Amino acid sequence: MNFQLREYRSTDLTELTQLFYQTVHQVNCRDYSVDQLNAWADGQLDLPAWNASFLDHETIVAVNLTGQLVGFGDLAATGYLDRLYVHAAYQHQGIATTICDRLEHDYSGPAITTAASITARPFFQQRGYQIQRQQQVIRHGVALTNFVMVKYF
Repeated sequence: MNFQLREYRSTDLTELTQLFYQTVHQVNCRDYSVDQLNAWADGQLDLPAWNASFLDHETIVAVNLTGQLVGFGDLAATGYLDRLYVHAAYQHQGIATTICDRLEHDYSGPAITTAASITARPFFQQRGYQIQRQQQVIRHGVALTNFVMVKYF
């Protein structure tokens, strides 16, 4: 394993938001149009709100051997898996799996729910998440398809 997991720190915020933007635009581009990508990640995030959310949730970051943040995920106390992103250059190296393993292990509720992108749906299905429904989320006037998925424990 060429990365380590640790808890989120507020000093990670800028790097994580950049990772989010780059991942959406470089990884999700196979399943979403340019307009959809720009609506999803427009580069204009409310940084104080994201930081507060990360601090309120269990937020795990993956750091490579040089100290670069290569992935992150966060889980609310309600069991909602809010975000899970892995740097485009570090896909398919077990980072998302390891982050999810940690978040699922630490959670004591009956189920975890997420809104998975078209791109992420197969990953969550392989982990035992079941599709509850497909939905259209409107961001900046643009419809984005995702899937409400749940995993019961």
